[in-house]
Amino acid sequence: MPHTATSWDRLISKKRFETTDPKYSTDESVRGEFQRDYDRVVFSSAFRRLQSKTQVMPMPESDFVHTRLTHSLEASVVGRSLGRIVGKSILERHPELAQEKHIQEADFGDAVAAACLAHDIGNPPFGHSGEDAISAYFQSEAAQPYLATLTDAEKADLQRFEGNAAGFRTLTYTYPAHCSLPGGLSLTYSTLATFTKYPKESLPVIAGTKNTSEKKYGFFQTERAWFNTIAQELGLLKKGETDVVFYHRHPLAFLVEAADDICYRIIDFEDGLKLGLVPHAKGMDLLRQILNDNPNRKTSLHFYDWKEEIGYLRARIINKLIEETTAIFLQHEQEILQGIYDKPLINELECKPVLDEIKDLSVRLIYQNRPVLEIEAAGFEVLGGLLDACVKAVFHPESKHHRKLAELIPPHYLQLPEGASDYERIIHITDFVASLTDQAALGLYRKIKGIELPRMY
Repeated sequence: MPHTATSWDRLISKKRFETTDPKYSTDESVRGEFQRDYDRVVFSSAFRRLQSKTQVMPMPESDFVHTRLTHSLEASVVGRSLGRIVGKSILERHPELAQEKHIQEADFGDAVAAACLAHDIGNPPFGHSGEDAISAYFQSEAAQPYLATLTDAEKADLQRFEGNAAGFRTLTYTYPAHCSLPGGLSLTYSTLATFTKYPKESLPVIAGTKNTSEKKYGFFQTERAWFNTIAQELGLLKKGETDVVFYHRHPLAFLVEAADDICYRIIDFEDGLKLGLVPHAKGMDLLRQILNDNPNRKTSLHFYDWKEEIGYLRARIINKLIEETTAIFLQHEQEILQGIYDKPLINELECKPVLDEIKDLSVRLIYQNRPVLEIEAAGFEVLGGLLDACVKAVFHPESKHHRKLAELIPPHYLQLPEGASDYERIIHITDFVASLTDQAALGLYRKIKGIELPRMY
């Protein structure tokens, strides 16, 4: 049975959530629509908070260790290169895109860069263990009374909490108390779809799937209809049952995934080397294996030590991986447009065995390092404790104690439309807890538990 294909002329769309406010109009000859997306992410408070959220080491003391913010910036740089190289070839293959739709090479790069910049914007405190901590709370007996009226899909959103879905909500949801611009950051449809690596709702869970886009979900029930509108506008290919919001990826989402994979595989490993968690001789050997240089290759460069050399190796490796990844994408362009191809691009790199060895070493020596595990374990207590306190504050306002706790929650998280469901009330509270930085979450937990009293000024 032949596969239907989506088309680039619909996939690259500059349509965004409409606003009649003249302050938000601009001359596209000066600044392209996708560059505007990038800029809006940069100036958002949610992006700024990434500077104090875990990447490799929770609350690192060393100033060269990456945070979520520096990781996101580096991923966006890699993503822009991936997008522009792909865009150049796509326009050569489909010249009508430039002639009739005025699509430029930069549009591909800017859309991917903006999506990469935002790819971790919904991550809660304490990294991926923060997602597990939120999920664990909503699976606990303490949370069950508050979930009684929720649908199965709404429960799945909370009990399998997903930072990607929280990110989509951050980009598209507007709190009326603090923002007059509708549609969150009012990004273009193409950037939002490129951001969505998992274009499905939380149910059904597809256990054991080999398709990378089906392993997680990309939006909560609160944004379900909104994503469906975006997918239909862009002509994304439908998957699953008619009543389920479930689509094939936007092709550029594969480049976002690749940029993230390249950066965390190489740069997290570099952090582990500099922190002394990975033996430097072993680590440097693996990095050199990726380059696979001719043993007779000559260079005039001289390095003071291996720490200086690692920066040079990293730059060459990232350049090599960008070139090879874009070649793989372009080789499979038609399969991607038809929804046949659904796996990470880096899985087809020649150096994948070495990247897998780096990943295994990183998991064993960096991500499972004792201080990391200790802080992640503490994060379970902190996030579970905060969620329990905040949910009770919302559902039991008759208690003086809970009223006091409610006063600590920023008011816009408590403002709901008339007739709001229990699910919406819980999602608002979860938004608040997930938005906190590592330090802010820990500080608030200490205060509400009486472990630490606030300073009086």
